[in-house]
Amino acid sequence: MKLLLGVGALIVVAMVVVACGSDDSDDSGSGSSNEVAGVNIDTCGEMTYVGDGSPDALIVSDLPLQGDSEDRSKQMNDAITQVLDDSGWKAGDTTIGFQACDDSLADTGLWDEQTCKDNAKAYSEDSSVIGVVGTYNSGCAQAMIPILNEADGGAVAMVSPGNTAICLTESADTCTDGAPDSLYPSGDRNYARVVPNDAAQGAALVTYAAANGIKRVSVLFAADDDTSYGQAQTFINASTPGGVKVTEQLEWDPEAKDYTALMNKVKKSNPDGILLAGLTEQNGGQLIKDKVTVLGPNDGAVALMAPDGFAQQSTIDEAGAASAGMLASVPGRVPDLLPGPGKEFVDQLESKTDGQPIELYAPYAGQAAQVLLDAIESAGTDRAAVAAALYGFKVTDGITGDFTITDTGDPDVSPITINKAAAEFEPVEVVEPKPNLVTAARGN
Repeated sequence: MKLLLGVGALIVVAMVVVACGSDDSDDSGSGSSNEVAGVNIDTCGEMTYVGDGSPDALIVSDLPLQGDSEDRSKQMNDAITQVLDDSGWKAGDTTIGFQACDDSLADTGLWDEQTCKDNAKAYSEDSSVIGVVGTYNSGCAQAMIPILNEADGGAVAMVSPGNTAICLTESADTCTDGAPDSLYPSGDRNYARVVPNDAAQGAALVTYAAANGIKRVSVLFAADDDTSYGQAQTFINASTPGGVKVTEQLEWDPEAKDYTALMNKVKKSNPDGILLAGLTEQNGGQLIKDKVTVLGPNDGAVALMAPDGFAQQSTIDEAGAASAGMLASVPGRVPDLLPGPGKEFVDQLESKTDGQPIELYAPYAGQAAQVLLDAIESAGTDRAAVAAALYGFKVTDGITGDFTITDTGDPDVSPITINKAAAEFEPVEVVEPKPNLVTAARGN
């Protein structure tokens, strides 16, 4: 019976995600202790609840539900719903409703800063919202955290399955405007993540490159994108102590029609590899095609590497045959390499995806939801108490393994999976970079 309930819930969520609109008959907007009606904003779907009675509180997901991220985000919402179903839609004695919300724009498919801020304001003002699973994009999290941090009734907890920007939680040489402390104006933190941050990815990519003879690397990053630049900088910071020479640092324009001239410029520096720091959505498919045209296949003389912004099926779909042999890191372990409980979770989720491969962040979304439910079980419905319960929280036999959330909001383990593109991204190695190299990657 539990399985039947789970399938039903997923069908409801799938319908909600497509609609992305709230019920016009709901005028309760701010919620109350007596009735949970759902956040009344057009970017959120209808509330879902498949438990006994009615929900006492609400968790929302905040993800890009359009464009290249649509399929990945749908799987993440399916994973959240699966965790809720397995828990009986309860956290301790608190019954929990769920609402899937969108932070992207229809015309770009990308997250939008104003939408992120508007969503955060709506969550803050709806007293029934006790936690957020999200965001996927770090820039969106940066926009939301300060608003959630000063919410009426206490800071709203947010647990991310996919944010990797260092400065959301830790200091680094790329941090600006007093981050991370400036993101928490109340003085107390309310944000955590279940994936390692970009410092671990930069250190792991350097470690892998050095061990595989990729000693001269050209670093490219998307123009006017702080997150992309930050990812590039972690690799640059870790390169010298890790045994890799960065030959140059160049920007690419996501609006450009082709990158032949850029790749010809890169060719002059005679690199063994190229690092692309950014997102597939930033015209990554064309960038990869032009790299192969000018510098040859990715498993040839010049390797192509990227952090997690490229580690998705849409990269392969958009770049086509040119993607073959491309290496992409992801924080944590890919679904096939998760331990027992994680493998069981993936198998269960796989039965609901119509044969589509499970994206990396789906089980991590499930883990984020489970952490949030456990914090609610521990702290009750007090917003600030739920947020405080995240820090020092120990996960044993979790969906993504064993870890503790540190006082910065980061997991205390940092496995990074290196994947190679074929028909899909396939894992080739799990790298656990040395702590001193991770520190170097932060620029500290």
